[in-house]
This record gives sequence, C-alpha cells and structure tokens, in this order.
Amino acid sequence: MKADPTIRPHSLRRATADDADVVSSLGARTFTETFAHLYPPEDLETFLAYAYGLERTRNDLAHPDKATWLLEDEDGEAIGYALAGPCELPHEAARSEDGELKRIYVLKSHQGGGRGSMLLNAALDWLEKDGPRPLWIGVFSENFGAQKLYGRMGFEKVGEYHFKVGETRDLEFILRRG
Repeated sequence: MKADPTIRPHSLRRATADDADVVSSLGARTFTETFAHLYPPEDLETFLAYAYGLERTRNDLAHPDKATWLLEDEDGEAIGYALAGPCELPHEAARSEDGELKRIYVLKSHQGGGRGSMLLNAALDWLEKDGPRPLWIGVFSENFGAQKLYGRMGFEKVGEYHFKVGETRDLEFILRRG
C-alpha cells in the first residue's frame, strides 16, 4: 500500500495552556538528554525545577507576547518544541521589543530530517509576523552544530554571557540577526 502524500509524518502546532504538562516534561527531558553530562546532579536538578517547572511553563504559555510550538510524531507524541518571545538576553543593544528564540529542542531519537529547522522557521516567522526586527538567540559556546545552523540563517555573534545552571556557569554566545 502506498503512503498518502497528503499526510505529514510529523505535525507542528502552537501549544496551548492544556499542553503545559507535555511542554514541561519535554523541556526537562530534552535539556537532560542534551546537557546532563555537563553538570553535577544537584545543579541539574535545581535548574530543571526552575527552568522547566510546571508553573513557569504555564506562565510562558499564558504570556501574550510568547509562543510555543510542539512538534509531534505520527502518533501524536510530542518530540520537540520551540519557545519564542521578547528578548531578555543580557546585551546592551538588546531591547524587549526585539524578538528572541528562547528554546528549541528535539528528542535525540528524532533529530535530523529537518525537524529542528521546522521548529526554528515557525518561531522566526512568528517573531517577524509584524515585519522584520532584530532577532536574538543565546547558544551554548560548545554547540557547534546550532551555531552553524544559525549562521546560515544570518545570525552573527555579538556577545557572550554566563548561563547559570545551579552553581555551574556556562559560556553562552549571544547571536543577532537584523
């Protein structure tokens, strides 16, 4: 039997308040998959509770100037997400009316095939829905793949800061386009 070409194996949709548990869990899981090896367990646990806790996730989903997208597989299981909103990066030229891609993660088992780019493009399109404006991204200094992708999309390094995970501080690069 031939596959129906009108059915996409992955779907992308805007998350709602009803998705808070899924986004919170997926956020903690993808961050852990990607970065857990960098931190002592107590630092990771403190950070996950703060950054991906249910209350913070609910606040992000309810915020009128933020948007979250969920990428789901063919069974409707969430496998990735992106969060965008007003820029909050610590850079002297950053303004709250600028846009920021705050998070973009795909489960390791589903990486590749353009899934991350699908999330990234949705977030960037939303950030520029009212016209072009400066867009910002903070990226881990050792995440070379992401830096390369963002560079292809016109983002350039304009600064650095230290990102706190528990008591650990990671060097992050600040990228800007526009």
